[in-house]
Amino acid sequence: MEYKIVNENSDEKSNQTSEKNILDVYDQKPTSAFISASWGALFIGMISYCIGLWNAEMVLNEKGYYFTILLFGLFSAVSVQKSVRDKLEGIPVTDIYHSISWFTTIISILLLVVGLWNADLALSEKGFYGMSFTLSLFAAIAVQKNTRDKKFIEDRDGSH
Repeated sequence: MEYKIVNENSDEKSNQTSEKNILDVYDQKPTSAFISASWGALFIGMISYCIGLWNAEMVLNEKGYYFTILLFGLFSAVSVQKSVRDKLEGIPVTDIYHSISWFTTIISILLLVVGLWNADLALSEKGFYGMSFTLSLFAAIAVQKNTRDKKFIEDRDGSH
């Protein structure tokens, strides 16, 4: 995969400068400690959230609602990170996909907030779900970023 900013109104020298600027931005491979911490946070957030649901005294359809919000939020957050990064790297991304990614991420958060606001749960339980959901979303974005950075460096250096 080639990472190159293309500007129709520029000459070859300008394109080379743009390509060098991208390489300067992405020349740091994520450390194994940060990659491990990101994956750890993702699994801790997701597993905690799911254990909380498993042990919750809710009807099954309510558990399904919260589980679906987690999956929806994770997918949406990764889509936002990917579309933002693609745009930054000059990879074509349609405005509709970029907008939908942001919209669905915001909606997943709002659905969780509305669900917890109206849930018959202790305030500590509501906080638990909110924090484990937030941790999961943040970690999913970090994992996607690390994966993308690592692949970029490997492709640039010619190592696989």
